[in-house]
Amino acid sequence: MKALFTTFLIALGTATMAQDDFTKDFKRINDNVLEKSAAYKNLKHASETIGHRLTGSENGAKAEQYTYDLMKSYGLKVEFQPFQVESWSRKTIDVKIGSDLNSLASMKAVTLAHSPVESNINGEIVDMGNGLESDYMNKPNAVKGKIALIYLGVLPGSPQGTGSLHRSEKTEIAIKNGAIGVIIINTVKDGVLLTGTASVTGKVISIPAVCIGLEDGMSLKEKLKSSAQYASIQMTNFSGEIKARNVIATIKGTKYPNEKIVIGGHLDSWDLATGAIDNGIGSFAIVDMARAFKELGIKPLRTIEFVMFMGEEQGLLGSKAYVAEATKKNKLDQIKFMLNFDMTNDPKGFSTTRKEMESSFKSWGSQVQSFEPTFPNQFNSGAGLHSDHQPFMLLGIPTGGGAGGSLPNNARLYYHSDGDAFNLVDEKGLKNTVRYGAILAYGLSNIDKIPVSRMEDAQLKQFLIDNKLEVPLTISGDWRW
Repeated sequence: MKALFTTFLIALGTATMAQDDFTKDFKRINDNVLEKSAAYKNLKHASETIGHRLTGSENGAKAEQYTYDLMKSYGLKVEFQPFQVESWSRKTIDVKIGSDLNSLASMKAVTLAHSPVESNINGEIVDMGNGLESDYMNKPNAVKGKIALIYLGVLPGSPQGTGSLHRSEKTEIAIKNGAIGVIIINTVKDGVLLTGTASVTGKVISIPAVCIGLEDGMSLKEKLKSSAQYASIQMTNFSGEIKARNVIATIKGTKYPNEKIVIGGHLDSWDLATGAIDNGIGSFAIVDMARAFKELGIKPLRTIEFVMFMGEEQGLLGSKAYVAEATKKNKLDQIKFMLNFDMTNDPKGFSTTRKEMESSFKSWGSQVQSFEPTFPNQFNSGAGLHSDHQPFMLLGIPTGGGAGGSLPNNARLYYHSDGDAFNLVDEKGLKNTVRYGAILAYGLSNIDKIPVSRMEDAQLKQFLIDNKLEVPLTISGDWRW
């Protein structure tokens, strides 16, 4: 009897493994993408005909319509998810720096969102190093009524183990310590300027924040060692209610239609360039995943939503609106997994917030290796912030995406800058994002039972602590415990 029971268990285990053997369909997706992917062509066309995709702008509305029409042309069921939020855009800026307020020289700078609608300040500059809490503790009250000079990342020569914070979190600390303005030094050579938000809430901050180039910034730091330096910062910006639209293409599940896999990435970009890397490669990869699913006639067990979020750059506005609507309609528990593709390029495996997914993800990677032996099949688990997975993760929903990979053509240097243009895009890397992303989406939507579920509150709290997210979430006001 024991032998028979053992045989039954072995047979059951084999059946379970066979059930999750998606090799045939994985290869169909792989072959379709390699032969027919339109992501590179579509992103090139959008970059040339639309330009930047700033949320709330005319260009942003054009990008929303462009992807809606594109996915409609593939035969997908597509809808807009409108939302109205407070948004921000820059208008004018004039930054002058020197050793005397009466003889200041202009310096190249860019405004960081969400600086005030109008600002005109003059003040002494104080070097606050990395802009961390410890820097202010070492110089108590030094920045009160003055302008904080902060390095964007971690300064060379900093003590080993020095962590960093997002520019918005560093700005919030400066405000808390009485600064009247913030000058952030970019980390990239040759005067490249970085834009992005300096607000932890996505709302207008109380002081002006600007970014200057690495060479100018380090030269200024050197001058401050021997003499006082002053700055004049004048700027005007727009802040007000804008309308935007997430774009959602849906493929209904056949067995579990009320269980949902969200495949998302942000369509919007900043306005200094066309945002081809951030996040053209992620958003147009998702559009092409949807194309492949539809063209192959894939009918997943679970419902899949391919979502182009707007407003990510100004504070995750679109993904927050999506989650808020799901909460309002009591449909949050339908979301079983969220895959986020933000500047994902040429992934080497799969990542997730949930370590328990390793067996499934590695198994699917092994199946990919049967027809693509060079696929590294990496697995990463952990958590970070500041992209469209965050609103989902903070409600306990499992999230994930690609693992490994790197941006092409040193594109990281041009993050949020006027250099983020289509010439940086690598067609092969983009195609790999499409095929491996679509394969991961297929696995999650067709596995009979997803091994993880939404975290309970206590479990989520510990998870965030373990991933060292309590401090940044506290600074941003998102720590609810």
